[in-house]
Amino acid sequence: MSAPATAPNAPAPPGALPAGSPGSVRVIRAILAKDALVFRRNRFLMLITFLVIVVWGVLYQFLPTTVDETFSVGVVVEQGALPPSIDFSPESLESADQTGVQVAVYPDAAALEAAVDEGADVQAGLVIPSGFGAELASGSTPTVTLVVPAGLPPQFEEMLRSAVAELGYALSGTPAPIDLATSTTIVGTDRVGDQLSLAEQMRPLLLIVVLMMEVFALSTLVAGEIAERTAVAVLATPAKARDLISAKMVFGTVMAFSEAVLVGILIQAFGTSPGLILVALFLGAIVVTGLGLLAGSFGRDFMDTLILGILFMIPLMIPAMAALFPGAGPDWVQLMPTYGVVDVVVGASAGSLTWADAAVPLLTLAAWGVILGALGAAVLNRRVARL
Repeated sequence: MSAPATAPNAPAPPGALPAGSPGSVRVIRAILAKDALVFRRNRFLMLITFLVIVVWGVLYQFLPTTVDETFSVGVVVEQGALPPSIDFSPESLESADQTGVQVAVYPDAAALEAAVDEGADVQAGLVIPSGFGAELASGSTPTVTLVVPAGLPPQFEEMLRSAVAELGYALSGTPAPIDLATSTTIVGTDRVGDQLSLAEQMRPLLLIVVLMMEVFALSTLVAGEIAERTAVAVLATPAKARDLISAKMVFGTVMAFSEAVLVGILIQAFGTSPGLILVALFLGAIVVTGLGLLAGSFGRDFMDTLILGILFMIPLMIPAMAALFPGAGPDWVQLMPTYGVVDVVVGASAGSLTWADAAVPLLTLAAWGVILGALGAAVLNRRVARL
């Protein structure tokens, strides 16, 4: 009695490997299709991926895109406070160069205090009392009232005191106690007149968070295959361990890169140097893919991979957090794997970064990608071999 015939053209089930002895490319494609199907069926991963992309895109629209680099000062000059030769009228101030500091004249102290309290027009002020010039000429020390809001940074109050002192020296004809020739050396990038807005400063942080989310996604998929021994079933086919690992590397890199690019479009990160930013995001995607393989190889369940992902995520976000604060950060921050992404995105946002300037951070980022990718692949290979 013969066995029933099988239809020669029967379709293979989704994700099944081709019959015969397929090449590595076809095997990897089959594993990628299986991983994509598993990812789509994981409602938690799909939900957090969707939420991160949408929330980040919406949040960016409410961030300030401009920077006010002026310090507004209100001044009250009481009658007889200054000599007639000094014109402190509003008309003279409008025609004067007020770059950096803007001065507005108020009629009396009450109006100035109200303006400072509102904080809309001026940030602080000073009241020059009547007889100010005469007291200086007679050798007395007049009192000038500073009107400052609560919480004003000390450097601004000190600037007002210095302005009053300079005015006193000028009116009394007394030279300043110290007159030194000085030169200025600016360490780091000079942003005077070209400050980054909060939106531009937040771009690296938003992109890093999106990249780091792929650590959770990939580690969850890898840990699930190990725990459910799906990897053993895959290796029972013509697929080899290197095909499985290669598929995971490609899947993680493509997912992380595509999500980062989508968020980059939503937060307008490609306006100045799109090529530089795309290269940085691609190399960053390789870095987080290596970390995802490590977390998934060591994790035994969802909680293990979640904790390991957080442990990786916190230090790798330090460069992005440092970009939110002015001044140069400590040197060790430049050794972090994600520093290259942050450096390139910040420099490209300012519109001053060239390929030559970005060579070092990009090469460093590529080196981290090779190191972490190779380490993640080696650890996953050993874990699969023990199954």
